[in-house]
Amino acid sequence: MNTENPLIVQGDRSLLLDVHAPLAEECRNALIPFAELEKSPEHLHTYKLTPLSLWNAASAGFSAQDAVDVLERFARYDAPQAVVAWIKEVCSRFGKIRLLPAQDPETLVLVAQTEAIYKEIGANTAVKKLLGAGEGNSYTIKLTDRGSIKQMLLEAGWPVKDEVTLTDGEPLDFNLREKTAGGESLVIRDYQTAAAKALVGDKGPGTGFGTIVLPCGSGKTIVGMQIMDMLKTSTLIITTNISAVHQWIDELLDKTNLTKDDIAEYTGESKDIKPVTIATYQVLTWRPDKEGPFPHFSIFHERPWGLIIYDEVHMLPAPVFRVVAELQAVRRVGLTATLVREDGCEGYVFSLVGPKRYDVPWKELERDKWIASAECIEVRIDLPDYKEIDYAVAGAREKHKIASQNPDKLPLVSQIINKYSEDKILVIGQYLEQLAQIAKELNAPIITGKTPTAERDRIYGEFRKGNIRVLVVSKVANFAIDLPDASLAIQVSGTFGSRQEEAQRLGRILRPKERTSRFFTLITRNTVEEEFSSNRQKFLAEQGYSYRIVRYAQGEEL
Repeated sequence: MNTENPLIVQGDRSLLLDVHAPLAEECRNALIPFAELEKSPEHLHTYKLTPLSLWNAASAGFSAQDAVDVLERFARYDAPQAVVAWIKEVCSRFGKIRLLPAQDPETLVLVAQTEAIYKEIGANTAVKKLLGAGEGNSYTIKLTDRGSIKQMLLEAGWPVKDEVTLTDGEPLDFNLREKTAGGESLVIRDYQTAAAKALVGDKGPGTGFGTIVLPCGSGKTIVGMQIMDMLKTSTLIITTNISAVHQWIDELLDKTNLTKDDIAEYTGESKDIKPVTIATYQVLTWRPDKEGPFPHFSIFHERPWGLIIYDEVHMLPAPVFRVVAELQAVRRVGLTATLVREDGCEGYVFSLVGPKRYDVPWKELERDKWIASAECIEVRIDLPDYKEIDYAVAGAREKHKIASQNPDKLPLVSQIINKYSEDKILVIGQYLEQLAQIAKELNAPIITGKTPTAERDRIYGEFRKGNIRVLVVSKVANFAIDLPDASLAIQVSGTFGSRQEEAQRLGRILRPKERTSRFFTLITRNTVEEEFSSNRQKFLAEQGYSYRIVRYAQGEEL
């Protein structure tokens, strides 16, 4: 027993972290690879050990003993032996079912380590539909069922270790420049190189697929391009919106030897296919008939792709999961700032795109000045008297809308903008009506999903040049938008309790800069917004961010 240690390990596999203990930050960083944050109030943060969190860690080379060592090092009291035994048992499941190549190129072999596991697989109603002939402790499966079988077995509690060599795609003459097209030296950071190497590995079985988790503003695009440089093969990049497509194109032209003839855009506006093609999730999931096929899925088979990059992989739409299940022979990487999904489909990312190969704590990159330091402030204000009856009788969704669109938020937005006159500011929200009113009052440009792409790109460009100081944006700016000089964000409303949205919005202001960035969230006191806000903050609390709460009344100075 060491009463100075920060961690209490409980018999229900929850972990309580005393944030005031001397080793709290070090312990938090050590927990990130294998434990999931559940609650993050002021003094004790609660983590949970789950099979998925342990398998994710195991697939990245983090052993059961590594996890136990962390618990024993930081535990205030002895870790319950039942928890230690459970960790070892769960981690031991990883690798007990392996996927191997077969003599027939159209099939694979699913090998169980023991007869008991072999029998259990064969008795699973869903899984056995995909199983072919059985011999020894192995089954044959169709090559096209490679992803589906991994997904089903993960749900059954058996993570599959995929050891089938990936196919090589069409070669591509691809090199990173030493100097950018603008004449600046191209500096690759150590962690970016480490992330790319963790994914590519030795190009042997079990390598070449997975997810890289890096904070917003830390240069995930550079990591993607490094992987392209290592593999030198035709590449399909899928991202969240057309502006992000254009940013990828600009970055590739600026930092690599590719020319415009090598790169194609596959969006609602242009549908070309070239050795490097960049598409949006939206165009891939479009279909003319609600029950019909997805016509643009054919892009996945148009060329012998050697690499697929899923940008913002936590946003991977459910229909695309189906295609990802078929594309298990292609090297693939998911890039994201957080693997959090509110629909609980993190397991799909694990089994179909690949496990987490590299992760780094946000605060570690902040300490090294690779991302900006940030202060998070939650400002709580009252609902106007004349709105209280409407709120009281409203349904759950309408309650959230009324609280989010509190009209008293508008003068507070103006006050913050006037107080921080040196900052470049983003006002971010969920409701278009509210954002339109704010933009009108501030005489500021606004970007929503309805803004034409050319106009959107023009406004972003003017903001980057410094010609626009305040920009109002809807959730279309949550992802993959590079606004390096933005240093203050005001969140006026959000998508209920979305943790990944909170992280992405903070990420808009984390590009490295000398000044401290500020992230303001405006919340209506004593409403459902408080509860949703608390849930939204969980992921960032895991990364070491704390929120300063300000109780504000109309007429006061902030």
